[in-house]
Amino acid sequence: MMVSLLQIVGCKQAAIHPTFMVSSVDRQITGTSVFPVAVDPNLVGTYPVEPASGGGYFYDDVLEYRVWLNPNNGAEPLNGRNDYFVAFAQYEAAAAFSRKASGASPPFALVRQLEWIEEPNHGEFVPQKTERITEWQLDWLKTQKRTAKSIDQFMKHPFEAGP
Repeated sequence: MMVSLLQIVGCKQAAIHPTFMVSSVDRQITGTSVFPVAVDPNLVGTYPVEPASGGGYFYDDVLEYRVWLNPNNGAEPLNGRNDYFVAFAQYEAAAAFSRKASGASPPFALVRQLEWIEEPNHGEFVPQKTERITEWQLDWLKTQKRTAKSIDQFMKHPFEAGP
């Protein structure tokens, strides 16, 4: 039986960003997961509310899973009429919450990239070695984990599939 441990932290986040906020956090990890679990469960729910945009092609760490809730689609209006999210350390808990919560999106992964590929113009690829945090679709986690050779291999044979 999986027990959800939820902690309300919305008021603190709402003061940081007036539009979006995190409404609750589940830092529990139970059993195995089909996707990587959060690299540091104690930090789930503390990351930037609005991360960088764009895929970057590779990721280094999963930081948390987010389920966004939209009051216009039936979610409880905890943030006025603005969207908010619940943060999870493990995919399975996020997916279960997403299926049962009104106005919920499917889960997204929040990832950290230490090295990544910028694409300033279509087909122009520029390797970057700066830390950034971005939201990712779950399918991208299956094949885009960065290894020591990922960036070099990509630059030798750039492709346009993936994030």
